[in-house]
Amino acid sequence: MKLSKLGTYSTLTEASLVKAKLETFGIDAIVEEDAASSSIPTFNQIEGVKVLVRESDLATAYEVLGRMLASGEDQPPSSQ
Repeated sequence: MKLSKLGTYSTLTEASLVKAKLETFGIDAIVEEDAASSSIPTFNQIEGVKVLVRESDLATAYEVLGRMLASGEDQPPSSQ
């Protein structure tokens, strides 16, 4: 299973909300938070918290995010 980065978020909370929303649509998502959970800041923490999905689910995940943005639920990812 190949994973693709859906987006990068500034907080674990934002990334977790996106993950939860995706999962309500049947899209499995992973929050990459290893560095962010550390008490010592690292380069990854500066980059943000990533949300990953299966490559085959990427287009559908972007559609879900688009609906979220249209309804004003969440802010867009800071990068792709």
